[in-house]
Amino acid sequence: MALQEKIDQDIKAAMLAKDNTRLRGLRAIKAAILLAKAEKGPAEALSEDTEVKVLQKLAKQRKESATIYQEQKRDDLYQIEMEELVVIEGFLPKQLSREEVENIVNQLISETGATGPKDMGKVMGLANQKLAGKADGKTISEIAKTLLTGN
Repeated sequence: MALQEKIDQDIKAAMLAKDNTRLRGLRAIKAAILLAKAEKGPAEALSEDTEVKVLQKLAKQRKESATIYQEQKRDDLYQIEMEELVVIEGFLPKQLSREEVENIVNQLISETGATGPKDMGKVMGLANQKLAGKADGKTISEIAKTLLTGN
């Protein structure tokens, strides 16, 4: 079942259950998917990779907004962002732990023969391909930088 169909079914279920929190998150996902489809062209379906990227973008936006609201002591808005984040993360593939990402990046460093920070681009290119949808790009970058600089 395509993601959009699943979202539509979940929206109906949330409406019937009067679950406004879940409904808000699902509507945000649907809006983002429709926007991505409009950009690509109405006749083309979104690939699974594109759908995951849209969801990751939404999750990242929610995390950044939540951080800002927390710093500004706006707990009401922080709570809304975190509730939506939980709904969005429910549709994302399982994220790898930091240790799992470290192991994969270490393996890629060995495979490419990377020796220092100058090889960061080569390692990041492969890591982003291999870990697409399974880990945050910022986390991958931090780990690769740490491993390549030897800190």
